[in-house]
Amino acid sequence: MKVLIVRLSAFGDIIHCLPALDDLLARPEVDEVHWLVDERYRFVTEILPKQVQVHSVALKGRQPLHSAWQVTRKLRSIGFDAVLDLQGLMKSALLSRLCGSPVYGFDNRFLREKPASLLIRNVAFHQQERHVVQYYRRIAAGPFSGPSGHEAIPYAAPAIDLENSSIKEDENLLCRLNLKERGYVILHSAGGWETKQLPGASWLAIAESLVRRDIVPLFSWGNDQERAQAQSLAAESNGFALPERLNMSALCTLIRQSRAAVGADTGLLHLTAALGRPTITFWGPSASWRSAPLECSAHEQHHQLHWHVEANPECGPCFNRKCDNFVCMQAIRPESIIRILNDL
Repeated sequence: MKVLIVRLSAFGDIIHCLPALDDLLARPEVDEVHWLVDERYRFVTEILPKQVQVHSVALKGRQPLHSAWQVTRKLRSIGFDAVLDLQGLMKSALLSRLCGSPVYGFDNRFLREKPASLLIRNVAFHQQERHVVQYYRRIAAGPFSGPSGHEAIPYAAPAIDLENSSIKEDENLLCRLNLKERGYVILHSAGGWETKQLPGASWLAIAESLVRRDIVPLFSWGNDQERAQAQSLAAESNGFALPERLNMSALCTLIRQSRAAVGADTGLLHLTAALGRPTITFWGPSASWRSAPLECSAHEQHHQLHWHVEANPECGPCFNRKCDNFVCMQAIRPESIIRILNDL
């Protein structure tokens, strides 16, 4: 049986799909698993198991329609038994449908773009399935006989098997960055959405608390705008900003050697959790119950890895990328994050 996963973007969402991928790979009737991703996020798929065949489409390139036609024609020729639309948008539903196989996707109640429902077989979610990981696992079970819709599919923590991936240890990275003998905490001041941005004063307070403990506050970034912000915060706090954009192998090496990572609901924080390192995330417009890294067992709770600092505004969680009454991030007090870092 051949199965295609369509999850085009973004960084953290691809990581959230890993438990659904694990479910598929564990099924004896599944012989091949393929993945269709937006070319801009192909770098993330380096963490996938080597047996997963990755295809990409340049939807933001010069000829997006040509790229879409080329890749769907190729995928159609493979002849999939099922396509899983884990994106839940019109563009992903259309690409999935063009592959010429039955398409399984989101419960219609949870589709942001309702017309997509016309192109897919909606998989009903259980009322106790609230986390996106559970949604993806439910859709991945859609082409098969179980589990019963009367029982909720449990949350499973995304995890990366580095030995069975394309990731290579960057042995010289910490020496190049002068971090070989220094403990550091990654501070990901980028937020993706502007409504996830913590005020600069809060980042400075967190960074300065680390400096006082002789721990390097390492500001990370993903684009030029975030780089300028990281450099400014590092200069003001006597911290350190990444001097270069890291590839996926280097980024995994940096995370695995860190003490922890602090940031909003972003790809880097979800990658950190999937690599088994501690995370401190803060939540305002988005909800921890929907997408945060969670502890999975009583055993893990004795060795807590993930902390969530909640804003809990009266108007939220709203899941809005813009806001005219932006109070979320001001409600996140840096002292709450500093306290957790001091206890690690």
